[in-house]
Amino acid sequence: MNKKDINKVTIIGAGFVGSTTAYTLMLNGLFSEMVIIDINRKKAQGEVMDLNHGIPFAKPARIYQGTYEDSRDSDLIIIAAGANQKEGETRIDLVHKNTEVFRDIIENIVRYNSPEDTILLVVTNPVDILTYVTWKLSGFPADKVIGSGTVLDTARFRYLLGEHTGVDARNVHGYILGEHGDTELPAWSLTSIAGMPIDMYCRSCGCCKDSQNRQNIFEQVKNAAYEIISAKGATYYAVALAVERISEAIVRDENSILTVSSIMDGKYGLHDVAISVPTVVGRSGIRKVLEVPLNDEEYKLLHKSSDTLREVIKELKI
Repeated sequence: MNKKDINKVTIIGAGFVGSTTAYTLMLNGLFSEMVIIDINRKKAQGEVMDLNHGIPFAKPARIYQGTYEDSRDSDLIIIAAGANQKEGETRIDLVHKNTEVFRDIIENIVRYNSPEDTILLVVTNPVDILTYVTWKLSGFPADKVIGSGTVLDTARFRYLLGEHTGVDARNVHGYILGEHGDTELPAWSLTSIAGMPIDMYCRSCGCCKDSQNRQNIFEQVKNAAYEIISAKGATYYAVALAVERISEAIVRDENSILTVSSIMDGKYGLHDVAISVPTVVGRSGIRKVLEVPLNDEEYKLLHKSSDTLREVIKELKI
């Protein structure tokens, strides 16, 4: 990006995820200007009022409800609008409804913003498909279109492993790759604690008698959203923190490695699909997609995940 500082964010969608993201970004003081857009203007205005009343407890910022024209020259646009995932509904089930929603959103975004100044961050599910849709409809280069991907799934993975091993989750290192959804996969071959590969750590720990614990942990990660939606109707706290983490990497030019969803151009033998793998994220957006060494089974599962997404993409008229 040409600008030295990133100051303005637009959040499209004032539902559970969009409003909680706005609150999280306000608390962390990452932006001096925040525009919130929603088709339900009254809802957006109410969220804005509530947020502004908390400004004395946070860092100064200009937060207001606006139109797409107000998004002009945004440094970062976070797209959290669309139909919510309902109980019993997969993320892929949402694809046709939310693709149509995105046609209007993207048309309005590109009217007032350019890839020279703006990064697009997609959060709406199914996030991998809609990241691809955003890339196609916007005409933005691939490095300027980012999906939240499996950043949240990876956090769930680290948390549950930390709980199982009795280790601070921040000292557990590992990734969930592939689709943010039912075909995602745990990269056990890359997972480590205290610099020890997970197999070595498990041998030294001696707590697990078989591999069933690993499968149970992964199933909890994969099914977490379904369980939370069944219990309270929606997920929004942890995903908002994941979006804040990605935003922070961009704003502070951290060159952080995050499992965001991005357009594949040959890495891992994948093409023309948005999927989550370890990726360097900084002020310019996607700095580099890392081709990490997966074992044969993980490589096959990553391709299976990609094939699933590509089959859905083929059904879309974009």
